[in-house]
Amino acid sequence: MSEKYKIHEPEKAYFVTLTVVGWFDLFTRKNYKFTIVDSLKYCQQHKGLEIYGWCLMTNHLHMICRGVGENTLSDILRDFKKFTSKKLIEQITEEPESRRNWLLSYFRYYGKTLKRIKNYKVWQDGNHPEVIYSSKFYKQKLNYIHLNPVKEMIVSSSEDYLFSSARNYAELDSVLDVVVDIV
Repeated sequence: MSEKYKIHEPEKAYFVTLTVVGWFDLFTRKNYKFTIVDSLKYCQQHKGLEIYGWCLMTNHLHMICRGVGENTLSDILRDFKKFTSKKLIEQITEEPESRRNWLLSYFRYYGKTLKRIKNYKVWQDGNHPEVIYSSKFYKQKLNYIHLNPVKEMIVSSSEDYLFSSARNYAELDSVLDVVVDIV
């Protein structure tokens, strides 16, 4: 991984993108989406994750976030990916899923060549972190995050998308609390 895309200033906020292997559209089921939301809530409450903006799309998660306290953002994201990978595979295996065999085969294929992964690989390596270095950059990335579901024609207005902080910024009910505006 390039040195350019590593978290070098742990006290700062970063724009990160966590992507499903092969850009596969996994988050089309409500139960998988709420696994991500519940895991983010856990990280906020127990690991020191501060989220300023987020959006969960069908195959990736964008966030503007930072680690506060004893856990670094790198550690939090590593643990988040590890936990959600196991939880998602468990859900695919145990809950109703018409794509079960295909999904397990798909994630097994991505995990079979890696020594550190026993069976399945759900997330791509890395998270492409970009430090939030200015108010302008923060607003640019937040706008990009919030417009993602609009550009994909999932919704016509960003605040209509339930799995995004656009709802927080519009002062609407949301599934995940965020710190509104860090600048």
